[in-house]
Amino acid sequence: MANGAALEQNTSALWGGGRQPFGASYGKMMMWFFLLSDALTFSGFLTAMGLYRFKYEETWPIAENVFTHFPMLHGEHPLLFVALMTFILILSSVTMVLAVNAGHKNNHKGVVLWMGLTIVGGFMFLGSQAWEWYHFINGDKGAIQLEDNTIVYLTKAGSEGKILSVYELVTGVEKPHGDHTEFSTGDVVSAFGLNTDVTLRYPGKAETTMTREEAVKAFQTAKLIQGASLRENEYGNVLFADFFFFVTGFHGTHVFSGVVLNIIIFINVLMGTYKQRGHYEMVEKVGLYWHFVDLVWVFVFTFFYLV
Repeated sequence: MANGAALEQNTSALWGGGRQPFGASYGKMMMWFFLLSDALTFSGFLTAMGLYRFKYEETWPIAENVFTHFPMLHGEHPLLFVALMTFILILSSVTMVLAVNAGHKNNHKGVVLWMGLTIVGGFMFLGSQAWEWYHFINGDKGAIQLEDNTIVYLTKAGSEGKILSVYELVTGVEKPHGDHTEFSTGDVVSAFGLNTDVTLRYPGKAETTMTREEAVKAFQTAKLIQGASLRENEYGNVLFADFFFFVTGFHGTHVFSGVVLNIIIFINVLMGTYKQRGHYEMVEKVGLYWHFVDLVWVFVFTFFYLV
């Protein structure tokens, strides 16, 4: 009996049941568990994309040749708009840090200001992503799909593989900025027959240019592709479009969810809910989620757009 009482006393001294693991509340711990599981999901997406990119390395589209548009600016600006989106999201992470810091100091006005700016940053990112999706779906220059589903681009002989837009081939003038005029396969075949200096080249790292004779033969069973979807992609391998929609769409869903959560917490802050409680821990909890969303985008930006 004495030994049992001593053992119970020692056990009680080691674990009293009232301590918080690592000094974190239950809510914070559960948020960390959720973020860990979510990180594994994103890792699966990016790993799968890396494997398929390695498998189809020669024909995998080069991101800087795909994402070249910038609102109200003519010409090509490779990845400039994506870089701006990244800057906006990182800046919103900074404002969230300042909101959490203000909460630790019980600075009500500071929490209102910095959380408000974080929400604005989230909406700006979502609007930018919607604009990027719109241009990706509608297409840029157009492409030709061969009988074996291979995607090839139009190019002029001696232009060192520079892509010729379908618009320029058919109309004879440079494509206006942001134009999404649709043409038929017949329009392209007719224009190709008249422009004897035009041939075809493969996308990606290969960039092999066909001879005029090879291009004419390929055009006999060719199909015009304009834009991108889950089933076809003018930029090259259709898996590139599939991963673009799934990876950036999955991340965009997280950003949208984060904005909704931030708005709910922001309303509670305005109502003085956390001021009455004497702490702003809920701001810190949604801050963890928001920082996770920002960090994931850094990996998406690196492995999808840059590498």
